[in-house]
Amino acid sequence: MMGTVIQLKKQINNSYADLKNSVEDKLILVEEKINSRLSSKVDLVQKMTKYHLKTGGKRLRALLTLQCAKICEYKKGLRDVNLAACVELIHAATLMHDDVIDSADIRRGKKTLNTIWGNHSSILVGDYLLSKCFEMMVEDGNLELLKLLATTSSEIAQGEVLQLQHNKEIDILEETYLNIISSKTASLFAAATKVGAIVAEKDLKYKNALEFYGKNLGLTFQIADDTLDYNSELKLFGKHIGNDFYEGKVTLPIILLYQKVDKLEKEKLKSYFEKDIREKQDLEHVLDLIKKNNIINECYKKAEHYINLASNSLSVFDESDEKNILKSLTSFSIERNF
Repeated sequence: MMGTVIQLKKQINNSYADLKNSVEDKLILVEEKINSRLSSKVDLVQKMTKYHLKTGGKRLRALLTLQCAKICEYKKGLRDVNLAACVELIHAATLMHDDVIDSADIRRGKKTLNTIWGNHSSILVGDYLLSKCFEMMVEDGNLELLKLLATTSSEIAQGEVLQLQHNKEIDILEETYLNIISSKTASLFAAATKVGAIVAEKDLKYKNALEFYGKNLGLTFQIADDTLDYNSELKLFGKHIGNDFYEGKVTLPIILLYQKVDKLEKEKLKSYFEKDIREKQDLEHVLDLIKKNNIINECYKKAEHYINLASNSLSVFDESDEKNILKSLTSFSIERNF
C-alpha cells in the first residue's frame, strides 16, 4: 500500500486539481462572497476573520457543493456559490471551536486564532461565522436547505461532545469512533454534496445518491487523516506525525492497535493516554507497535470499504467528466499525503 501511495502521489494531487479546475470560476465567487459577508464594524472581528481567511485551506467542501451542482446541471444563477460559502463558514466555525477544545496552537502551519487572541474571542468569532451562514441560508429561502444545514450544524456539535465524552478512552469501541467521525466530519461532507442536488431541484434518488457519496467520502477522508498521523513511512511528505497522539486523541490506529496487543502492551498504551504530556519516546514506541502489527494497512482496508460505497453511489449519474472527477476523489481522500 505504501509503495502505491508514493507512485500515485502525482495522480492523487491531479484529482484534487481537476476538481478545482472544473469549478474554478465559481470558487473565485465563493471566496468573494465569504470576504464580503464577513466584513464587520467591530475591529477585532474584522482582524480575526481576515487572518483566518488568509490561512487558506483546500476549500474541499465548497468545491464539492459546486461540483455536485454541476453534475446535476444547475445553471439558474448563483445559489450554488452562496451555499458553497455557507458550507465553508460552518466548516471554519467548527475549526475555530475545535482549536479551543484541543488547545491547538498551529493550524495549516500558522498560529491559531486562540493562540493570538485567546479562547473567548475565538469561540465568539466562530459563533459569528455560524450566524452569518444562517443569515445567508434564510436569504436563499429554501426550507429543505435550511433544515439540512441546521441539522448538520447540530450534528457536528453533538459529535464534538461525544468525542469529549470519550476523551483519552483507549478502549473506546470502533463503533463509537465511527459515530464521532460520522457526526464531526462526514455529516458536513454529506450536506455539501446534497446541497448541489437540492439547488438543481433534482429527484430524491439524486439527492440521496450525492448525500451518500458525501458521507462515505467524509468517512474515508477522516480515517485517512487519522491514519496519516501515525504513518511514519510518509513523513517525507512534510506532514508532522504524532499530533493526535500528543493531543491525547484516540483514533482508529490506536483503537485497532489496542485490540491486537497483549495485556502488558495494553497497560502501557493506557498509561500513555492517561498522562498529561506524552513524550517523544512514547510516540516512537507506539509507532513501532503500529508497524509490527501492520495497523496502517488495516486502517486503509477499512477506509476502502467506504471508498467503494462512495464510488458506487454515483452509478445513478450518466458518464461525464464531472462524474469521473468525483469518482477519482474517493481514492484521493485515502491516498493523499497533505
